[in-house]
Amino acid sequence: MQIVIANKSHIIYANIICDTIAEAAKVRGTGIAKRKPEYVAKKMENGNAVIALDYGKFAGFCYIEQWGHGKFVANSGLIVHPDYRNIGLAKQIKEVIFQHSRTKFPNAKVFSITTGLAVMKLNSDLGYKPVTFSELTDDQTFWNGCQTCKNFDILTRTERKMCLCTGMLFDPKNQNENETKEVKENVYKRLKSMKQNLFLKKDKK
Repeated sequence: MQIVIANKSHIIYANIICDTIAEAAKVRGTGIAKRKPEYVAKKMENGNAVIALDYGKFAGFCYIEQWGHGKFVANSGLIVHPDYRNIGLAKQIKEVIFQHSRTKFPNAKVFSITTGLAVMKLNSDLGYKPVTFSELTDDQTFWNGCQTCKNFDILTRTERKMCLCTGMLFDPKNQNENETKEVKENVYKRLKSMKQNLFLKKDKK
């Protein structure tokens, strides 16, 4: 398995990447913003994506987005092909794209919004902290990208203060190299409890 920084030679995988993201959104039934092949191809051309390949077969993908004139970056579109799930590939891809983001944009805050507990766990292991949406980028272009999500009406009704997604942030200025694994685990447990309660409330309505 190869996990590499994508380039122009990988544009041939843009369609299958977008199809895999779309199918995952249907199965999960929660918020995953759709992306077009042209958008994914541009990320590859700019060196702002990583791709996992198994002897030339698409296995996984993730890309970097910049917001607020480079003050914020997001590792978005994390996807693993169904044939390669449950083997730890998502974690490997996440680690590679995160380190690539830190190298390419060392002063930027790295943020994430997600409904997935697995992604929350990956984020907390990397040092992300749960935050309110007000602490994330105010770049309207980013939030416009949520329009293709089935939960966009919730974001609109709450005036962009909350949604089913949880906001998480890695701030390089507050990085603590001595943070223990126990602290990170506690962060994840709190997130898991909050998310489960949120979905329970939604199901009761």
